[in-house]
Amino acid sequence: MYRSLTFAALLFSIIAMPPAVAGPGAPGHGHDLENFSAGQPGDPKRPARVIQVIMREGDGQMMFVPNKVEVRKGEQIKFVLRNNGELDHEFVLASLAENLRHAEAMKKNPDMEHDDPNAKRLQPKGTAEIVWKFTKAGEFEFACLIPGHREGGMIGTVTVK
Repeated sequence: MYRSLTFAALLFSIIAMPPAVAGPGAPGHGHDLENFSAGQPGDPKRPARVIQVIMREGDGQMMFVPNKVEVRKGEQIKFVLRNNGELDHEFVLASLAENLRHAEAMKKNPDMEHDDPNAKRLQPKGTAEIVWKFTKAGEFEFACLIPGHREGGMIGTVTVK
């Protein structure tokens, strides 16, 4: 009797185990859509202010142009991203702390792909868009987390007032 109860409990715990512990998924990573530090994915069907962000390298540094953006709390922005450089670059929008943690993970897995609501990786001459609603006031960061790029100057700030 005791063995059958133990087996039943073990079987139930395996069946009830959350899928997240089953192992890694596809290359890249996912996010809980309600826990982004800088706000939430926007609605592409609603109006948004357009901000074009150019990624490039030159003169011994890597950069975003512009590297400073100001928005109002509650405002929806459509970031139109263009990589004018000769290298792959990415745009990851999050808090400074999150981007620093993520940059460390990228050092261990530099080929990690980003195609999340708050992040895009672009090949040279590539383009992409991110529609974002800034629901939280504060200062946030966009950065290229490919190893060496952030250190080379690919950092920008978004101030939400």
